[in-house]
Amino acid sequence: MTLTLYGAYMCPSTARIQVVLHEKSIPYKLVNTDEESFRHPIPEASSLFGNCIPFIIDKGFILHESHAICRYLATQYADQGTKLIPDVYSIKCCALFEQAVLCEALNFDPYASKAGYENVIKRSKGLLPDEAIFEASIAGLSSKLDAYESILGEQRYLAGNALTLADLYHIPWGTLLTRGGSDIMTRKGPNITRWWNEISTRDSSKGTVLN
Repeated sequence: MTLTLYGAYMCPSTARIQVVLHEKSIPYKLVNTDEESFRHPIPEASSLFGNCIPFIIDKGFILHESHAICRYLATQYADQGTKLIPDVYSIKCCALFEQAVLCEALNFDPYASKAGYENVIKRSKGLLPDEAIFEASIAGLSSKLDAYESILGEQRYLAGNALTLADLYHIPWGTLLTRGGSDIMTRKGPNITRWWNEISTRDSSKGTVLN
């Protein structure tokens, strides 16, 4: 059975899952929940918090929340595609990986998502962006990226010298920052620029609902 991903157009969370599906070489069917023809009943297991899109159905297993889905995919399909999570017996590597995952969740996403929403998502919905909110979000992100520049000066990726989910998690909102008119991902410093250019040009970053 082919895995089914239910997601919306211009949804960074859907794109995040697509990136991992591609990296893991997992065939899937995308059901665009924005289409008027979408009439699929939302499974109760994916709507407990009222925010069920995106979600996946994999051989009858239903899961929502993009980060949880990505972790599931990287674990369930560990033996195929790109290895995206350290081996469990590598305690220090796992700890650095968890640290990098939280770095994205706490220091990147809150600012990048707000800026991307203002200058890209709003425009796609025919709404006017608030330039003050956009600029404040970029300023906040800029201060956080100082630490990224330092970390990436010591290693190739955020969790060490191997690509992980922590790096890929940055692709959707980072892409929308660029589309929204910000060059912050390529002007903060040579280390961030190198890292961002590498991960944002991977084949997995193309062909998502953001492109």
